[in-house]
Amino acid sequence: MSYNESTTINIQGSKSESKGKAAAGAPSPVVVATTKAAPVGGGGWKRGVAILDFMLRLAAIVAALAATITMGTTDQTLPFFTQFFQFQANYDDLPAFSFFVIANAIASGYLVLSLPFSIVSIVRPNAAGIRLLLLVFDTVMVALTAAAAGAAAAIVYLAHNGNTSTNWVAICQQFGNFCQRVSGATVASFIAAVIFILLVLLSAMALRRN
Repeated sequence: MSYNESTTINIQGSKSESKGKAAAGAPSPVVVATTKAAPVGGGGWKRGVAILDFMLRLAAIVAALAATITMGTTDQTLPFFTQFFQFQANYDDLPAFSFFVIANAIASGYLVLSLPFSIVSIVRPNAAGIRLLLLVFDTVMVALTAAAAGAAAAIVYLAHNGNTSTNWVAICQQFGNFCQRVSGATVASFIAAVIFILLVLLSAMALRRN
Protein backbone atom coordinates (compact mmCIF):
# COMPACT_ATOMS: atom_id res chain seq x y z
CA MET A 1 0.00 0.00 0.00
CA SER A 2 1.61 3.28 -1.08
CA TYR A 3 1.16 6.66 0.59
CA ASN A 4 1.42 10.24 -0.68
CA GLU A 5 4.22 12.28 0.86
CA SER A 6 3.19 14.96 3.35
CA THR A 7 3.63 18.52 2.14
CA THR A 8 4.15 21.63 4.24
CA ILE A 9 3.27 25.04 2.73
CA ASN A 10 4.36 28.26 4.38
CA ILE A 11 2.06 31.18 3.58
CA GLN A 12 3.29 34.62 4.56
CA GLY A 13 1.33 37.82 4.63
CA SER A 14 1.22 40.26 1.74
CA LYS A 15 3.96 42.85 1.18
CA SER A 16 1.79 45.76 2.30
CA GLU A 17 0.73 43.97 5.44
CA SER A 18 4.35 43.08 6.15
CA LYS A 19 5.41 46.72 5.93
CA GLY A 20 2.59 47.81 8.22
CA LYS A 21 3.41 45.12 10.74
CA ALA A 22 7.10 45.95 10.57
CA ALA A 23 6.34 49.60 11.25
CA ALA A 24 4.31 48.65 14.30
CA GLY A 25 7.12 46.40 15.48
CA ALA A 26 5.08 43.17 15.21
CA PRO A 27 6.43 40.05 13.46
CA SER A 28 4.82 39.06 10.18
CA PRO A 29 2.41 36.14 10.59
CA VAL A 30 3.24 32.77 9.04
CA VAL A 31 0.48 30.28 8.22
CA VAL A 32 1.54 26.65 7.97
CA ALA A 33 -0.68 24.25 5.96
CA THR A 34 0.15 20.56 6.14
CA THR A 35 -1.37 17.85 3.98
CA LYS A 36 -1.55 14.43 5.61
CA ALA A 37 -0.52 11.22 3.87
CA ALA A 38 -3.49 9.32 2.44
CA PRO A 39 -3.51 5.62 1.50
CA VAL A 40 -3.65 4.78 -2.17
CA GLY A 41 -5.19 1.59 -3.54
CA GLY A 42 -7.07 0.50 -0.40
CA GLY A 43 -8.49 -2.98 -1.07
CA GLY A 44 -7.51 -3.77 -4.63
CA TRP A 45 -5.15 -6.63 -3.85
CA LYS A 46 -7.52 -7.98 -1.20
CA ARG A 47 -10.30 -8.17 -3.75
CA GLY A 48 -7.95 -10.12 -6.02
CA VAL A 49 -7.19 -12.53 -3.18
CA ALA A 50 -10.93 -12.94 -2.53
CA ILE A 51 -11.59 -13.73 -6.20
CA LEU A 52 -8.80 -16.33 -6.17
CA ASP A 53 -10.31 -17.74 -2.96
CA PHE A 54 -13.68 -18.14 -4.69
CA MET A 55 -12.14 -19.92 -7.69
CA LEU A 56 -10.18 -22.28 -5.47
CA ARG A 57 -13.35 -23.17 -3.58
CA LEU A 58 -15.05 -24.12 -6.84
CA ALA A 59 -12.09 -26.34 -7.72
CA ALA A 60 -12.16 -27.91 -4.26
CA ILE A 61 -15.88 -28.66 -4.63
CA VAL A 62 -15.17 -30.54 -7.85
CA ALA A 63 -12.33 -32.52 -6.26
CA ALA A 64 -14.19 -33.38 -3.04
CA LEU A 65 -17.40 -34.33 -4.85
CA ALA A 66 -15.47 -36.47 -7.32
CA ALA A 67 -13.74 -38.27 -4.44
CA THR A 68 -17.04 -38.82 -2.62
CA ILE A 69 -19.02 -40.05 -5.61
CA THR A 70 -16.23 -42.23 -7.01
CA MET A 71 -15.55 -43.97 -3.72
CA GLY A 72 -19.21 -44.22 -2.76
CA THR A 73 -20.14 -45.96 -6.00
CA THR A 74 -17.18 -48.35 -6.10
CA ASP A 75 -18.27 -51.97 -6.25
CA GLN A 76 -16.96 -54.96 -8.16
CA THR A 77 -18.04 -58.60 -8.23
CA LEU A 78 -15.89 -61.30 -9.74
CA PRO A 79 -17.78 -63.63 -12.12
CA PHE A 80 -17.79 -67.30 -11.19
CA PHE A 81 -19.62 -70.39 -12.31
CA THR A 82 -22.61 -69.93 -10.03
CA GLN A 83 -24.29 -66.88 -8.59
CA PHE A 84 -24.18 -68.44 -5.12
CA PHE A 85 -20.39 -68.40 -5.01
CA GLN A 86 -19.02 -64.92 -5.73
CA PHE A 87 -16.26 -62.64 -4.55
CA GLN A 88 -17.33 -59.03 -4.10
CA ALA A 89 -15.38 -55.89 -3.18
CA ASN A 90 -17.32 -52.91 -1.86
CA TYR A 91 -16.07 -49.68 -0.36
CA ASP A 92 -18.04 -50.13 2.86
CA ASP A 93 -16.29 -53.41 3.55
CA LEU A 94 -13.46 -51.32 5.00
CA PRO A 95 -14.03 -48.69 7.74
CA ALA A 96 -11.28 -46.49 6.28
CA PHE A 97 -13.19 -46.13 3.01
CA SER A 98 -16.45 -45.45 4.85
CA PHE A 99 -14.73 -42.69 6.82
CA PHE A 100 -13.31 -41.40 3.54
CA VAL A 101 -16.77 -41.02 2.00
CA ILE A 102 -18.20 -39.30 5.09
CA ALA A 103 -15.25 -36.90 5.44
CA ASN A 104 -15.26 -35.83 1.82
CA ALA A 105 -19.05 -35.46 1.84
CA ILE A 106 -18.74 -33.12 4.83
CA ALA A 107 -16.00 -31.17 3.05
CA SER A 108 -18.16 -30.88 -0.08
CA GLY A 109 -21.13 -29.59 1.91
CA TYR A 110 -18.98 -27.09 3.75
CA LEU A 111 -17.48 -25.78 0.51
CA VAL A 112 -20.93 -25.19 -0.98
CA LEU A 113 -22.03 -23.32 2.16
CA SER A 114 -18.84 -21.24 2.17
CA LEU A 115 -19.39 -19.83 -1.33
CA PRO A 116 -21.74 -17.00 -0.18
CA PHE A 117 -19.18 -15.93 2.43
CA SER A 118 -16.47 -15.93 -0.23
CA ILE A 119 -18.66 -13.72 -2.44
CA VAL A 120 -19.15 -11.29 0.48
CA SER A 121 -15.36 -11.15 0.82
CA ILE A 122 -15.15 -10.07 -2.82
CA VAL A 123 -17.74 -7.33 -2.31
CA ARG A 124 -16.23 -6.24 1.03
CA PRO A 125 -12.53 -7.16 0.85
CA ASN A 126 -11.72 -5.39 4.13
CA ALA A 127 -14.18 -7.45 6.21
CA ALA A 128 -11.88 -9.30 8.62
CA GLY A 129 -14.60 -11.21 10.50
CA ILE A 130 -15.71 -13.27 7.50
CA ARG A 131 -12.11 -14.00 6.54
CA LEU A 132 -11.33 -15.19 10.06
CA LEU A 133 -14.40 -17.45 10.09
CA LEU A 134 -13.38 -19.06 6.80
CA LEU A 135 -9.83 -19.47 8.07
CA VAL A 136 -10.99 -21.45 11.12
CA PHE A 137 -13.28 -23.80 9.19
CA ASP A 138 -10.79 -24.23 6.33
CA THR A 139 -8.18 -25.35 8.85
CA VAL A 140 -10.60 -27.96 10.22
CA MET A 141 -11.28 -29.18 6.67
CA VAL A 142 -7.55 -29.52 6.02
CA ALA A 143 -7.26 -31.94 8.92
CA LEU A 144 -10.41 -33.84 7.94
CA THR A 145 -9.62 -34.33 4.25
CA ALA A 146 -5.94 -35.08 4.88
CA ALA A 147 -6.85 -37.73 7.47
CA ALA A 148 -9.38 -39.34 5.12
CA ALA A 149 -6.98 -39.31 2.18
CA GLY A 150 -4.15 -40.73 4.29
CA ALA A 151 -6.29 -43.56 5.64
CA ALA A 152 -7.53 -44.44 2.16
CA ALA A 153 -4.02 -44.27 0.72
CA ALA A 154 -2.80 -46.86 3.24
CA ILE A 155 -5.54 -49.30 2.19
CA VAL A 156 -4.91 -48.62 -1.51
CA TYR A 157 -1.22 -49.37 -1.02
CA LEU A 158 -2.01 -52.69 0.63
CA ALA A 159 -4.51 -53.52 -2.10
CA HIS A 160 -1.85 -52.96 -4.74
CA ASN A 161 1.16 -54.49 -3.01
CA GLY A 162 -0.15 -56.62 -0.15
CA ASN A 163 1.82 -57.40 2.99
CA THR A 164 3.64 -60.71 3.35
CA SER A 165 4.25 -60.22 7.09
CA THR A 166 0.51 -60.17 7.82
CA ASN A 167 -0.49 -62.48 4.93
CA TRP A 168 -2.41 -59.63 3.27
CA VAL A 169 -2.67 -60.65 -0.37
CA ALA A 170 -2.71 -58.00 -3.08
CA ILE A 171 -6.19 -57.96 -4.61
CA CYS A 172 -5.74 -55.50 -7.45
CA GLN A 173 -4.87 -58.25 -9.91
CA GLN A 174 -8.35 -59.67 -9.41
CA PHE A 175 -10.29 -56.48 -8.58
CA GLY A 176 -8.65 -54.18 -11.11
CA ASN A 177 -11.62 -51.85 -11.61
CA PHE A 178 -12.15 -51.55 -7.87
CA CYS A 179 -8.54 -50.54 -7.29
CA GLN A 180 -8.55 -47.99 -10.10
CA ARG A 181 -11.61 -46.25 -8.74
CA VAL A 182 -10.45 -46.12 -5.12
CA SER A 183 -7.02 -44.91 -6.26
CA GLY A 184 -8.60 -42.10 -8.29
CA ALA A 185 -10.83 -41.11 -5.38
CA THR A 186 -7.82 -40.97 -3.07
CA VAL A 187 -5.91 -38.70 -5.46
CA ALA A 188 -8.95 -36.40 -5.72
CA SER A 189 -9.14 -36.16 -1.94
CA PHE A 190 -5.45 -35.24 -1.72
CA ILE A 191 -6.08 -32.49 -4.30
CA ALA A 192 -8.94 -31.16 -2.17
CA ALA A 193 -6.67 -31.17 0.90
CA VAL A 194 -3.98 -29.21 -0.96
CA ILE A 195 -6.56 -26.64 -2.11
CA PHE A 196 -7.74 -26.25 1.49
CA ILE A 197 -4.14 -25.54 2.51
CA LEU A 198 -3.94 -22.84 -0.17
CA LEU A 199 -7.20 -21.35 1.11
CA VAL A 200 -5.80 -21.21 4.63
CA LEU A 201 -2.66 -19.47 3.38
CA LEU A 202 -4.68 -16.92 1.43
CA SER A 203 -6.89 -16.12 4.41
CA ALA A 204 -3.88 -15.81 6.72
CA MET A 205 -2.16 -13.46 4.28
CA ALA A 206 -5.26 -11.29 3.97
CA LEU A 207 -5.64 -11.07 7.75
CA ARG A 208 -1.93 -10.44 8.26
CA ARG A 209 -2.05 -7.30 6.08
CA ASN A 210 -5.48 -6.14 7.22
